Amino acid sequence: MRAKTSYEQELRVIGQALETRGITVFELKNQSGQYVVRGTPGKPASIIDSMRRLLKGAAKDAGAPLHFSSDELGRIEQLGKTKRAKPDRLPDFYNLSNTLRTLGGYLNGKDAELLELHKRPLSVTLLYQNNRGHPHMEDRTIASFFNVFIEMHGRRNRLKG
Repeated sequence: MRAKTSYEQELRVIGQALETRGITVFELKNQSGQYVVRGTPGKPASIIDSMRRLLKGAAKDAGAPLHFSSDELGRIEQLGKTKRAKPDRLPDFYNLSNTLRTLGGYLNGKDAELLELHKRPLSVTLLYQNNRGHPHMEDRTIASFFNVFIEMHGRRNRLKG
């Protein structure tokens, strides 16, 4: 079917990249070994957020689709490791990177292949294929994945300890 993919890790990294651009509502498609994301940045919460986005260059290509290859995800992952201050504390589930990590863990637990993910402010639609090749679609609230998040965090802590 497919090579074993760690959606938990890959989606978390994509979440980190989208957070820096201020994108929280988007459509993600898994296409030919890369992820394609279409979304536009939300309104900045403050003038400081506006300045950060401007300095990062997020405004100039706000409407263009983003492409994430395996190499790009690896590079972003390395940058993200340097920013993690307290790896043992319970992270904020509602940070986009943690929400996407949770969705990735959910897909990994189902041994599913992600086809599309549609993220809205309070809900998400997952389109995936199970290990027998049958397509499934789930439209759920983001909060409905909170127990998955807690279980995953506990499992990571047990593995570290």
